[in-house]
Amino acid sequence: MAKFKKILIANRGEIALRIMKTAKALGYGTVAVYSDVDANAPHVLFADDAVCIGAAPVNESYLVGEKIIAAAKASGAGAIHPGYGFLSENADFSRACDEAGLVFIGPSAESIELMGNKAAAKRRMREANVPCIPGYEDDDQSEETLIKAAKEIGFPIMVKAVAGGGGRGMRLVFEPDNLPNAIKSARSEALNAFGFGEMILEKAIIEPRHVEVQIFADTHGNTVHFAERDCSVQRRHQKVVEEAPCPIMTEELRAEMGAAAVEAAKSISYRGAGTIEFLLDKTGAFYFLEMNTRLQVEHPVTEMITGLDLVALQIKVAQGETLGLSQEDVKLNGHAMEVRLYAEDPAQDFLPVTGHIDVWQPAEGEGVRIDSGIVSGQDISPFYDPMIAKVITWGQTRDVAVSRLIEALKNTRLFGTKTNKSFLIDVLSNDKFQKGLATTAFIAEEFGEGGVPDVPLSINEAAMATVLQYETSRNRHRDQSLGVNPELMNWHSGGQMETAFKYCLDNGDLDLVLSTSELNEYDVVCKDQKIHISVIDFSDGQAKLSVNGRRHNAGFFVPQEGRIYLEIEGRTHSLRNENAFASSGDEAGGGGRVTAPMHGVLLETFVKAGDVVSKGDRLAVLEAMKMQHEICAEVDGVVNEVQIAGGVQIAADDLIMEIDVTEDAPVQEKGNA
Repeated sequence: MAKFKKILIANRGEIALRIMKTAKALGYGTVAVYSDVDANAPHVLFADDAVCIGAAPVNESYLVGEKIIAAAKASGAGAIHPGYGFLSENADFSRACDEAGLVFIGPSAESIELMGNKAAAKRRMREANVPCIPGYEDDDQSEETLIKAAKEIGFPIMVKAVAGGGGRGMRLVFEPDNLPNAIKSARSEALNAFGFGEMILEKAIIEPRHVEVQIFADTHGNTVHFAERDCSVQRRHQKVVEEAPCPIMTEELRAEMGAAAVEAAKSISYRGAGTIEFLLDKTGAFYFLEMNTRLQVEHPVTEMITGLDLVALQIKVAQGETLGLSQEDVKLNGHAMEVRLYAEDPAQDFLPVTGHIDVWQPAEGEGVRIDSGIVSGQDISPFYDPMIAKVITWGQTRDVAVSRLIEALKNTRLFGTKTNKSFLIDVLSNDKFQKGLATTAFIAEEFGEGGVPDVPLSINEAAMATVLQYETSRNRHRDQSLGVNPELMNWHSGGQMETAFKYCLDNGDLDLVLSTSELNEYDVVCKDQKIHISVIDFSDGQAKLSVNGRRHNAGFFVPQEGRIYLEIEGRTHSLRNENAFASSGDEAGGGGRVTAPMHGVLLETFVKAGDVVSKGDRLAVLEAMKMQHEICAEVDGVVNEVQIAGGVQIAADDLIMEIDVTEDAPVQEKGNA
């Protein structure tokens, strides 16, 4: 095996950064690859060298093995680390690296190929005496044969595509009459997603735990396991929370599962990091599910309880060295837990979202680790996975790890786009989860199958927002003035000052009137309620407020006059004071300034400078998250200037065009509105 001194990381985002940090600490040179939209991404700026590999779509950049190998050659890298996702489990890419004289930091192409086919993998595991779920994985794929096999196995049945993952090509069938349609729809989904329609059948294990064992093997015949992770908390087969060790694990069961995982790896002459996934039923019986032939997203929880750096071990094995560890050397300490922070909207069935990151402030503290690949000022691209960070905590006990994770989420701030953060806090705070009783059915049972509605803004929270907006505006004006005595702040010769606020919310408009009494003391009236607020501390996006005598900590960011992001107890609200925009005429998406309502591609504009438009006329079409949104005029007037032409990517609040507002627009032919 060829030695190497420089590693190209064939990935992006948090995993690219995480790999680079270990590689640099070990003295290796690092090379980033990037698409056009990632030119200034953190992983690119952190690397020693960087090579552009194409346009934003993954099939033009991160999935093109030839470009990545060419980048390695051009930069002098001797090895390629694929991270996870993209090409990490692509046997052809692993083989191409070998043929190009590059070290692939991962298993052989043969191992990837074998374990990437669920049917072939199960057959090999049965040969190795690894417990497998009763099922059918033969070559005959006729509907008649599958139906006959299902009857012999017994219902409920899981219909699964042999290729791919992430819940695609999978159907749970309880009744024989529903099986034909399930086979057809799962096969169609698999063909569309993976280009391969072969199916297997498995006896459905109802409400199991999803427990996986981390294994490691070198090229000298040494294979060990680093205990297990419980990944039972899933939503539509996508992991949400991962923890180590499993809350119900015994030493005897760990030894049994670990031995099975090691045997599975040895049976295919595996090398490097891998994960054997099992389903664990209520009786303590476990069954092989699949093998992931790569580093897992959730590997940090194993690192936290073992004290090992799995990426460092991957590099060590790839250099042809021994692991330097026996099974007896692996010691577990405490409990670790991880959640995946996504840019998605839980209220809209968890649809991914894009946008501009105004503020990113990851939490800090004892036992807290945050792996991320974002910075303030960055845009979240619509081209890639919406996972933007992983929040991980460690504690001597599971209860401490959970408590630290909840607090770490509350103290991690991302303003500018929606995330699943409040949903994660709700999951971790759930009584069933805290007792360690969650199975793969947990989220569906506790939160339902669809979206999770936003918690409405309370009147007290709205009152806090008005005070924070007022104080921010007041301080900005003070900083622009000369010689203002702080004791005169909030004082007015005419007596008490009042400021009106209007927030338009999903459940109706909220009108509030803020009045100042003395420095840092406010009364806010809303719906016949009077809320007294004292500002105890106000600095750098953090505030301590007393609301009717009760202390609150608030995170906030005011991106412009009249707008605010408010975060209370981990829940983020985006608010705008309509009165501020009405008075200034600077109304996003309306008035004389026409701005983008969200991040997306401006497909087409329908008007040009000089065109007369009326309220309601179509001005442009914006495509975001595979949906098209019409942007219409909110005033009568004449188009002054079109700032952005169709066919380009734009960010939320970017100015598209300006309209000179007129009460009686001249009569002339309109544009194609």
